[in-house]
Amino acid sequence: MNMLKVVLIATFVLLAFPVRAEDAAQCNIPGIGPKGPVRKLHTNFEFTEGPAWDGRGSLFFSDIPKSLVYKLDSEGKLSVYTDKFESSNGLMFNRAGELVACEMAGRVSALSADGGMKKVIASEFGGKRFNAPNDLVIDRQGGIYFTDPAYGAPKPLPQGVLGVYYIAPDGKVARLVEGLKNPNGVILSPDEKMLYVVPTGQSEVMAYPVLEPGKIGEGKVFCRLEQSFGKVDSGGDGLTIDTMGNLYITSDLGIQVISPVGKFIGAIRIPEEPANCAFGGADMKTLYITARKSLYAVDMEATGHRFATGE
Repeated sequence: MNMLKVVLIATFVLLAFPVRAEDAAQCNIPGIGPKGPVRKLHTNFEFTEGPAWDGRGSLFFSDIPKSLVYKLDSEGKLSVYTDKFESSNGLMFNRAGELVACEMAGRVSALSADGGMKKVIASEFGGKRFNAPNDLVIDRQGGIYFTDPAYGAPKPLPQGVLGVYYIAPDGKVARLVEGLKNPNGVILSPDEKMLYVVPTGQSEVMAYPVLEPGKIGEGKVFCRLEQSFGKVDSGGDGLTIDTMGNLYITSDLGIQVISPVGKFIGAIRIPEEPANCAFGGADMKTLYITARKSLYAVDMEATGHRFATGE
C-alpha cells in the first residue's frame, strides 16, 4: 500500500471516528492548570450542585433531590449542614456570614450564620412566585443576581417567562433579562462591571455590562461553548471565575475555560458530567466540582476570585 492510500485511510478514520473529549488526555493550561489529578472526595449523592466556599475553611454544596446542604470542613470531614432549604441549588455566603440559597421551590432564602434561622429574601415578582431559582451571585453592595429557568418549575410557568433577576439590598426585585433559553449559571467579573449568564438551551454565553448595581446594559454574545460530537447547540450549567477574569463553565465536555475576551483556552475533564464549580482553599487554588452523584476537587495554578461577600 503506497503512502497516499495510507494518508487517505487515516484521514477517513479521523473524520468518521473523531477522538472524543472524554478519551483525550487531560490538558494543562499554562498559568491555569490543573496541577494534578482530579480527586473524587465523596460520592453516592443524588444530584450535587451549588458549591460555595465560606472563606473560613469549609465548602458547602447542595444535594437537590434530598433538600440537603452538606459541609466539608478543613479536615475533610463531611456532614449535613442543614435541611431547612427546599431543593436548594446555587449557594453563596453574604457579608453577614449567612448562607444564601436558590430554592427551586420558588424562593431565594438565607440561613443565619449559626445555621439556626432561615428567612425568605424574595419569593415572587409581579405578584407571582418565581419559576425555580437556580444560581446566584452577590455583589459588593449585597444585591443578589439570580437565574430563574424552567427546571423543576410548575407548569405552566408561574412567571410565564424565563428570566434573570436582581434583588436589591432593600428587597426590591427587578427582572433584568428574559428570552434566554433556560438561563442557568450566573457570575460577575472581578471588577463587577460585567454580568455573565450561561443558558443551558443555547451554546452562546451572554455578557451584560453592569451600569450600576441592579442595572445592566444591552447583552452581547461573549462566547460560544465548544460542542461534543453530534451536538450543535448545547449550553452550559454553573460557572466560577478566577482573579484574571477567566471563566470556568461546566458542560458535557467537562469544565470549559474561557478567557476574559471570550476565547476557549482549554477544558478540564471530570469523570462525571459537572453541574457547577467554585474555587476554595486557604489560597483559593483548589477548584471544587459538583458532578452528578459526586464531589470532586483539583489543584490549580490559577487563583479563584474571592467575592467581597466572603466566597
